[in-house]
Amino acid sequence: MRFPVSTFWIVTAAAAMILGTVEQLQAQRRSPERRGGGDAVQVTAEIFFSRGEREQIRAYYTDHGAGSVEALPPGIRKNLARGKPIPPGLARRVLPGTLEGRLPVRDGYQRVQVGWDVLLVEVATGVIHDVLMDVIR
Repeated sequence: MRFPVSTFWIVTAAAAMILGTVEQLQAQRRSPERRGGGDAVQVTAEIFFSRGEREQIRAYYTDHGAGSVEALPPGIRKNLARGKPIPPGLARRVLPGTLEGRLPVRDGYQRVQVGWDVLLVEVATGVIHDVLMDVIR
């Protein structure tokens, strides 16, 4: 069965439009704006504080305190989010040795105290993988 030439071109044009739309949708899904901002870094591994780690960190700071720690300014604190790099020049402290000794070893990651918060940071990239807010109050 043969189709008229005009039908062939209509079908070809429709197929091209559909393929173009699919490619646009895929490009939007990959774009940084769809992931919540152009400066956010995509976290590939799902690394979080475990429930036990959260409880031990909170219990340690409840029992021992943290000395005189000041809160971060709100503008800087809002940048402490999963998938974002740690802001440059931000003062951070390693967790006390007695607390770190109780927690499981995480190769390639470091737990740091920043203001009243504790972060789980990938050492190689400086990307934040988890945040415990207001732990050290």
